[in-house]
Amino acid sequence: MLLLTGGAGFIGANFVLDWFKSNDEPIVNVDKLTYAGNLGTLRSLQGDARHIFSRTDICDAAAVQALFEQHKPRAVVHFAAESHVDRSIHGPGAFVQTNVVGTFTMLEAARQYWQGLPDDERRAFRFLHVSTDEVYGSLEPADPPFSETTPYQPNSPYSASKAGSDHLARAYFHTYGLPVLTTNCSNNYGPYQFPEKLIPLTIANALAGKPLPIYGDGSNVRDWLYVGDHCAAIREVLARGKPGEVYNVGGWNEQSNLDVVHLLCDLLQARRPKAQGSYRDQITFVTDRPGHDRRYAIDARKIERELGWRPAQTFQTGFAATVDWYLANQEWVADVMSGDYLKWVETNYQER
Repeated sequence: MLLLTGGAGFIGANFVLDWFKSNDEPIVNVDKLTYAGNLGTLRSLQGDARHIFSRTDICDAAAVQALFEQHKPRAVVHFAAESHVDRSIHGPGAFVQTNVVGTFTMLEAARQYWQGLPDDERRAFRFLHVSTDEVYGSLEPADPPFSETTPYQPNSPYSASKAGSDHLARAYFHTYGLPVLTTNCSNNYGPYQFPEKLIPLTIANALAGKPLPIYGDGSNVRDWLYVGDHCAAIREVLARGKPGEVYNVGGWNEQSNLDVVHLLCDLLQARRPKAQGSYRDQITFVTDRPGHDRRYAIDARKIERELGWRPAQTFQTGFAATVDWYLANQEWVADVMSGDYLKWVETNYQER
């Protein structure tokens, strides 16, 4: 059994859904259900005995310890995090609490549980900590991509809090021997992403005839990783990664924000043409956010060399699949943006 945190969020929920497509091993899905946690994403698993949901705050040490004692997992996959840079600028405290204190609470509970396991189960146990490339800071245009040995230089409260969680994970391996694995991924995109992020926001606003906001001049570059590819990488690291190691997970897909929005507009125009003009006409440049990193890029050669993982989606195929998914799932988007899914959660889980 896996104990998975943040499994109602964007990446975590995709991982859960992908896991059960080819695996019957149960998952205990631990999520506090903050604004970005949406159990509606996992509605297809309602009544499925393989999926055990627990509405739990990972900062609640007693509750987390009880989950370990009750379910006796063979591994932890730790996705849970506050992850939106803009929100971290306006309210950094929540990021420190969830990302630093929450990760500490999970590591400490895992350590106590792991130390009490029989020898063979102790050797097989894993704690996989999922992190971000933003901990490495910002690159200049000619700089080589981030590798696993790139020094940390976080520039936002979000990335600083994730850097802190990475250091705790490393310390628990080196101090206690807890078999920790860490992954640092690039910008994810794909189905079920909360509509505050660039790609789902662009699609939703384009269809609604609203402005498509782009920070600054749109030249900020990111390495874009399809969420299904990321989930596949996590499965490989969990199965065959070496404890104590860090694996960078990237899409080999650097694109500027403006190029991404242009592609989305063109894909939408091909699928749902506007009566007049094009979706590109809705692009609006807005004041850049404070400390906006110029470029991220991931060198993912280590995970390919050691574990054989490489992304399956290209820029064109991944973004086309994403646009098609959002066009086919407008009800999900509307529920998220209206908050109706929160009512659904209360109706279905308040007695559990």
